[in-house]
Amino acid sequence: MFGFRIITEDVASCYRILGVVHNLYKPVPGRFKDYIAIPKANGYQSLHTTLFGSRGMPIEVQIRTREMEAMANNGIAAHWLYKAGQTSHPIAEGSHARARAWVKGLLEMQRHAGDSLEFIEHVKNDLFPDDIYVFTPKGDIMELPQGATVIDFAYTVHTDIGNNCIACRIDRHLAPLSTRLESGQTLEIITAPGARPNLAWLNFVTTAKARSAIRHALKHQQQTEAVMLGRRLLNKALAPFDTSLEELDESVLKRAFKQLDVSSEESLLESLGLGNRMTHVVARRLVDAAHGDNYEQQNAGEGSRAVVISGSEGMVISFARCCHPLPGDPVVGHLSVGKGLVVHRAECKNVTDKNDPDKLFTLEWSDTIDEDFPVALRIEIESRRGLVAELAGLVTDADANIERIGIEERDAHLSTVNLTLSVKGRVHLARIIKRIRNLPSVSKITRLAN
Repeated sequence: MFGFRIITEDVASCYRILGVVHNLYKPVPGRFKDYIAIPKANGYQSLHTTLFGSRGMPIEVQIRTREMEAMANNGIAAHWLYKAGQTSHPIAEGSHARARAWVKGLLEMQRHAGDSLEFIEHVKNDLFPDDIYVFTPKGDIMELPQGATVIDFAYTVHTDIGNNCIACRIDRHLAPLSTRLESGQTLEIITAPGARPNLAWLNFVTTAKARSAIRHALKHQQQTEAVMLGRRLLNKALAPFDTSLEELDESVLKRAFKQLDVSSEESLLESLGLGNRMTHVVARRLVDAAHGDNYEQQNAGEGSRAVVISGSEGMVISFARCCHPLPGDPVVGHLSVGKGLVVHRAECKNVTDKNDPDKLFTLEWSDTIDEDFPVALRIEIESRRGLVAELAGLVTDADANIERIGIEERDAHLSTVNLTLSVKGRVHLARIIKRIRNLPSVSKITRLAN
């Protein structure tokens, strides 16, 4: 391939020269790029075209002004080279502004990146993109790498837009947040004040800014929720000593923090909420710091008070997939290192086999729960046409959702249906099971655990 770069005085000349070279040789379809009208994120501007030369030899031509050439060679330093000269031009000035915005974005990524390797990964994505161009509802053009999704677009507009994103319209039609974007689409992001980023977003975002912002938001969210859970667990552990964290003097806390080698109350509570420290050990150390060693417990019955959960605590309280606990089930919590409190059904084998009572907590369900919980059912049913549709209709009529369904054929006449539902609680599940059991072809229905 032959390569030519044509440097001229102004933007109008760039487009006239493009017409001349297209008259000399036929252009290769799909190889023309107009980076003057739509500059790259780092400020680069030029016209690129590929031509069919003599004897079929391809010719690549780049056409740009002197300011654009300086920008390509010197980057944002070109801004100071031309700032005081007579060659200032609105397009060139806009190019410098975009370059400065790009460098500002790099600095923001560096602050949020966990380490240098993560930062390099982010920068590589920005340096070598295959670009697409989409529009905001007001007609502004946004540049994104090939394969970018709705979430990438939201974070490109603004970090707060990405963090509060709940839905999207592409060309005025609702679309999933994981939709891969194509050039020319118009996007409208729908936000909600209380919305938060989802961990699953990291599986499909492509831009460095989106990935960095999601990780930063999730880390902050987990830290806040871990502090809240740690406070609840510590106060429960302090209850047998007839005290609470709020009642302890600041001097007592400082003395205990020094013994526990923590810098602040927040960092101690975070480590408790994440399961990195044992609450009964910390509680004993706080009581000893307040009353001296060998302080005797009082009101031992207070220690049996359960921790109340509502299902909306966030990332530091999770529900075990082995037994799928529901509101109304007797439940216990197991404090798992780095994960926080994992809720199991009281009869779950994964908990009852553990000989570590210090990590187990008695739990109670809140009276006000407005969440859906997954539950797994196994149904032995007679094989026939329309079976799945009939089961889906029964579940829908009972105000529940099917998350997953699978059918195993045991023989020519009998099938086993594995059904995962989202329900409000144990009473709601009982109502659904009763409806399914009333089907004449159902021989057995079982709620799965372990």
